[in-house]
Amino acid sequence: MSYLPWLEDRRDVVDAATLIAAFGDDAGFQAAARADRSRDLGNHIHFCRWRQIERLIVLMSVERAVGTVH
Repeated sequence: MSYLPWLEDRRDVVDAATLIAAFGDDAGFQAAARADRSRDLGNHIHFCRWRQIERLIVLMSVERAVGTVH
C-alpha cells in the first residue's frame, strides 16, 4: 500500500474499529458516507478525518504486514 493514513490520535483507531464492529465489510463505505456528509456541511476538518479513517479501515482489513517489518 503506497498511501498510509495520517492519524491525529488513537480516537481515530477506536472509531475505525467501532465502524468495523458495527458494519463489517461495509465499514469503509460508512466512513466515506460520513466524510461526504461533512464535506456537504462545509466541515473540511471532519471530511479529512473521516477520509483518513476510511483509509485506516482498508489498512486494517489487509491480512499481511504493510510497510517495513523489523
